Amino acid sequence: MSENTPLGTLLVVDDEKHQRESLQAILEDEGYRVAVAADGRQALAAAGETRPEVVLTDLKMPGMSGMDLVKALSEGTLPPRVILVTAHGSVERAREAHKLGAFDYMSKPVVADELLFRVERALESYRLAERNLRLERRLKGDALEAMVGDSPAMREVFRLVEKIAPTSSTVLVRGESGTGKELVARAIHARSGRSGKPFHALNCAAIPETLLESELFGYEKGAFTGADARKAGLFEAASGSTLFLDEIGDLSLPLQGKLLRALQEKEVRRVGGTESIPVDVRVVAATNRDLEAMMKSGQFREDLFYRLNVLPIQLPPLRERSSDVPALVQRFLEKANAAHGTAVETVEPDAMELLTAHGWPGNIRQLESVLERAVLLCDGHAVRPDDLPLEIRLKTAPSSRPYGFEIPAEGIDIEELERQLIVQAMERSGWVIARGARLLGLSYRTLQYRLEKFGIRRPG
Repeated sequence: MSENTPLGTLLVVDDEKHQRESLQAILEDEGYRVAVAADGRQALAAAGETRPEVVLTDLKMPGMSGMDLVKALSEGTLPPRVILVTAHGSVERAREAHKLGAFDYMSKPVVADELLFRVERALESYRLAERNLRLERRLKGDALEAMVGDSPAMREVFRLVEKIAPTSSTVLVRGESGTGKELVARAIHARSGRSGKPFHALNCAAIPETLLESELFGYEKGAFTGADARKAGLFEAASGSTLFLDEIGDLSLPLQGKLLRALQEKEVRRVGGTESIPVDVRVVAATNRDLEAMMKSGQFREDLFYRLNVLPIQLPPLRERSSDVPALVQRFLEKANAAHGTAVETVEPDAMELLTAHGWPGNIRQLESVLERAVLLCDGHAVRPDDLPLEIRLKTAPSSRPYGFEIPAEGIDIEELERQLIVQAMERSGWVIARGARLLGLSYRTLQYRLEKFGIRRPG
């Protein structure tokens, strides 16, 4: 996970400033993105802005109470999980809150470990519902659901798409080749008010410079040799809809200027024409190039960059979200089977380990190609390491000692080693069980059990 990618998006609601700041500090220290609100009305506004996965709210607040907030937040297709945090708790009120849609309930004063445990449970519940919803949408052919991923980086991409799609602002999608930039553009279009009209796409690097201007803006009859009739360009054809411009960094400086004018003035002029034609186009641009470096070298206009970069989305390379590889592999197996009439059901563990460890310079596109090849070469119902290309088998062969540990000749005491690892993890995590569990790859309850088993307690 990238250092800048949050574990999740939370909202803390409490009329007591000290309580808000205390909860915010605990959660942000753990790695969550946290918004705060002082009352229910502020909370509703903040929820609309940040789209939290989990909301922690006080029960008794002036104006809109925690109960009223629970009711308001429970509406919608995928409501956040609400945890009530109050000093005025009771079993009956907890039951009442649960009936209204609250996910969980805890009393003040808040203990950090308990808070983190409950938040983690609420996030798991939210994300399970999110996955089910995405599966349902995928079955209906939803563009965003064609993108597979449950890593924090991809959940952030999905959150941004859902948030910015209803707007009409320009979007700049950045990422390496093969990361799925056009899928993002299609998902934005599908969730926008323009979805009733066809989506239009153009790869700026695939069309010769001499033809690109007429493709974008059209031409008048007689504008050049072969222009036997007037032709509308993509900006006119996409009016009222979405235009995806891939490889935007490959535009020449003169065309960059004309694109900037079209975006600013919301009008175009055909090649060879004098009439300005009004257009209403939402542009989603994409690139795998370093536009900031291009601006410094004079290859890309600063004013166009800032016009395009209103709502940026950064797609992570596959090597930074290796936890998504198994789900992508399963998707591509299904796709290859459907295309070739094969029946390869799964990937053997050793082969999956190789796929997960590979660096994937070609990203998702490369992984799909490898899986299609493996399905065609596979003799049985499971892809084996031998079905994978040689460069994947050689470069990413798993180490027999991934943590550099070798058993000494005299042997080891496995329980003592486990105890030392747990102590080390707890010291590194500041003795916060939820954080220590994450370091060890254990659940909260499993680590709690082992702390008790070994009698491990915080010193002092």
